[in-house]
Amino acid sequence: MSTPEFFDTPGYGDIFRTQYSYGQAVRIGDRVEISGQGGWNDDLTFSVDSLEAEIQKAFDNVEKTLVAAGATWNDVVKVNTYHKPTSADSIGDDHLTAVVDQFRKRAGEHLPLWTALGVKALGLPEMRIEVEAVALIRSGGK
Repeated sequence: MSTPEFFDTPGYGDIFRTQYSYGQAVRIGDRVEISGQGGWNDDLTFSVDSLEAEIQKAFDNVEKTLVAAGATWNDVVKVNTYHKPTSADSIGDDHLTAVVDQFRKRAGEHLPLWTALGVKALGLPEMRIEVEAVALIRSGGK
């Protein structure tokens, strides 16, 4: 059995470890799981002015966290997204369109599984999205 290795994303990972007592990623063998990532900056501030920019920043942070643990988007097999809805009866087309755009940009032909959930609140009051991922690192992957 492999020993778990924990990783922090450079920048905000240290803040989360110190203030909230948790890590950003764990790798066990070839499996990497990351904590939910939001659209924050390295100093845990929010500076984006649109939902689309926040979603892009959250996906940037997923990528940074994957890299810290030795993975890439090509290794991602499962993504969960949590959204503060912008529609009364669903997450909202603006959320879905922006997330799909990020999948197309980052994963290309690779199609990870995806579950999208609407929630009333997220970890920080500024957050409108949180993204977590599971990756299986493939040697010489596509």
